[in-house]
Amino acid sequence: MVLNHTTCYILPTTKNMNEQNDKMEKIISLCKRRGFIFPACEIYGGFSAAYSYGPYGAQLKKNIKDWWWKKFVEEREDIVGLDGPILLHPKIWEASGHTTGFNDALVDCKECQKRFRADHLVKELTGQDLEGNLPAMTEALTGKKCPECGKSNWTKARLISMMFKTEMNGFDGPVYLRPETAGAIFSDFKNVADSTRVKIPFGIAQIGKVFRNEIVARNFIFRLREFEQMEIEYFFDPKTDWQTIFGNWLESQEEFYLSLGLKKEDLRRFEHPKEKLSHYSKKTVDLEYNFPFGWDELSGLANRTDFDLSAQAKASGQDLSWTDSASGRKFVPHVIEPSFGLDRALLATMLAAYTEEIIKGEADKPEETRIVLKFPVKIAPVKIAIFPLLKNKPVLVEKAKAIFSELKKDFACEFDDNGNVGKRYRRQDEIGTPFCVTVDFDTVEKDDMATVRDRDTMKQERIKTSELAEYFTKKLK
Repeated sequence: MVLNHTTCYILPTTKNMNEQNDKMEKIISLCKRRGFIFPACEIYGGFSAAYSYGPYGAQLKKNIKDWWWKKFVEEREDIVGLDGPILLHPKIWEASGHTTGFNDALVDCKECQKRFRADHLVKELTGQDLEGNLPAMTEALTGKKCPECGKSNWTKARLISMMFKTEMNGFDGPVYLRPETAGAIFSDFKNVADSTRVKIPFGIAQIGKVFRNEIVARNFIFRLREFEQMEIEYFFDPKTDWQTIFGNWLESQEEFYLSLGLKKEDLRRFEHPKEKLSHYSKKTVDLEYNFPFGWDELSGLANRTDFDLSAQAKASGQDLSWTDSASGRKFVPHVIEPSFGLDRALLATMLAAYTEEIIKGEADKPEETRIVLKFPVKIAPVKIAIFPLLKNKPVLVEKAKAIFSELKKDFACEFDDNGNVGKRYRRQDEIGTPFCVTVDFDTVEKDDMATVRDRDTMKQERIKTSELAEYFTKKLK
């Protein structure tokens, strides 16, 4: 039997800010309700800007990482992988300038004790971009009202280090939690070059946790103090046309995000003006996404020249240059760095996938709203959900579990017998499951065919249970 399905249409979208903010609240609510993301330490009242990825969120995160690794490491001949430690020798961060120059400007409201990032607050209240100029930021805030309490009583703008500091037994002096994954890549450049068959140009890729003591962590998982980066350092001969390499990487970054389901019109490029470039950068372009809270950085691309290898070579006393095998010419490779934020990629992916559809009721039944996450099948946390039509009928449950046991060998599957079939469909829609399989009495008594329901179209078709594996192989792979 084919279960009745109803027609639907997508709710019209607008750029109204209230609706956009409402969408963010809906995503946050769905994440907790369906086990994607929880506030961490909630039984203790929470912990500032800390989140746990639940069962579906952890799987979605892994799928995005696996897809990134496949696209940028496994499918390319010029990139190899690395998994470096979180705790690195402090000299790495001294050489890179992090211990002295990795700071943000901070200002406090003396009345309500609310803390703000000074340059962001000044821009919000005055429209001025005074980043890096502490006296000017302090002066600009004079007489300006605190967005939190409405009073005007500010501390002076001052710098605060974004590095988390800790101690290590047997080591004299402070040790830092890494603020980026690049440190291990540069310090292991020689080991990678000596132990593999890489040739210039080539890249080293790494995925891992990083830590930044942000003044204000905000917008759910967009800005966190503990997050994951997916990063590549791409080494090339300084005599090479770097603009072409840079442009190719920018296109590759965009293609990756489009493959996650993001829309082209929600992506844009922002090139940092020369006066705002980091001291090591020759060119930096951010790829921004149109989040509900506005356009903001999704990933970055920078030409870091030879700064990193030269700085690490000087600090360590080691030769980190490259010798061209054909000419014998020796040079320090330059670097282009494509950097992706995993948590931001996941948030953007969920926002892009989130869809509300009006389901037209049949006969005298009212319309209802269907919420569905239309993930690309390659990253959906669950690929197939298997149901018995009724959970109190052992013959249906046994057949459904047999199908589940067979399909889970090759696909991410879930067995679900909680509630009626309609409610199960709605739950799987909110999880983003592309296909549902329902076992009914016809399956076990008549034709050995199950009902397969498509998430996006809600269309259903009957498929022989013996052919389900082949069917989903074509649909999902």
